[in-house]
Amino acid sequence: MKYTALVPVKSLKEAKSRLAAHLTPEQRANLMLDMLYHVLLTLQESQMFDHISVVSADPRVLQKAQCWNAQPLVEAQAGHNPALTAAALHELQQGATALLTISADLPLLQVHDVQQLVDTSKFYDVVIASSQDGSGTNALLTRPPLALPYLFGINSRYRHQHEAERLNLRCSIQSSLGLALDIDTIDDVTAFQRYEYAHPQRARC
Repeated sequence: MKYTALVPVKSLKEAKSRLAAHLTPEQRANLMLDMLYHVLLTLQESQMFDHISVVSADPRVLQKAQCWNAQPLVEAQAGHNPALTAAALHELQQGATALLTISADLPLLQVHDVQQLVDTSKFYDVVIASSQDGSGTNALLTRPPLALPYLFGINSRYRHQHEAERLNLRCSIQSSLGLALDIDTIDDVTAFQRYEYAHPQRARC
């Protein structure tokens, strides 16, 4: 089984727009890069993946991804789901037999969260990690890649789950703090700060 991981990242100019009243554009961009670095480092430390790719239209993101030992993939299609589909096709053509698509804004992600997803995928075709409110998808692991189409957007967790059931795919829903806490609002930032002690500052290139 060849596991690979795919991390989508929006243009930094668009990153975390819901925090615009609290952070400057540069602060939001740096926050996004800090979280991306943490997610990439955690994926690498899990030692579960043949390689890790970052798909983005932003040259700065792609440069950082390469600096942080991930494969940079330029968005080949406009729109979040089409861009992911094109990237997943690339991974499939490179021989991936299982693909984890995971959000870049998970500052509390831990190695054991990643290992749990991979371990669960040995018994299920689709593994979904839900957001804090249970309606979103923060990680999606499929065997093989694109066994389930990307349906990110409003209520994506339910949409992914229902589509898996329609396709008769075995599906598991996972939930943990590290996978659930994504950063979109100032309340999310506050929640992260409560747990920040568990994540010592690491140098970035």
